[in-house]
Amino acid sequence: MVKKANGWWRMCTDYTDLNKACPKDPYPLPSIDRLVDGVSGYALLSFMDAYSGYNQIRMHPSDEEKTAFITEEGVFCYKVMPFGLKNARATY
Repeated sequence: MVKKANGWWRMCTDYTDLNKACPKDPYPLPSIDRLVDGVSGYALLSFMDAYSGYNQIRMHPSDEEKTAFITEEGVFCYKVMPFGLKNARATY
């Protein structure tokens, strides 16, 4: 557990070994210049609220066990994409 600046606690899991075993997702992230140029001249824009966005992406059921972690209460795994996975940003 890591205490955030606002006093709330965040659970962190070390996925170093899992990340080493995963191939890198080759999907390139677009450059901000390209995105801005692509929307110039349009009258309407939409915005996405990305608050807790990672928590909206479901894990494939066969991959859930790879995110397992142990607490005093038992063994648990994520059903949604947690922070810290190698390809999380490219997936998001």
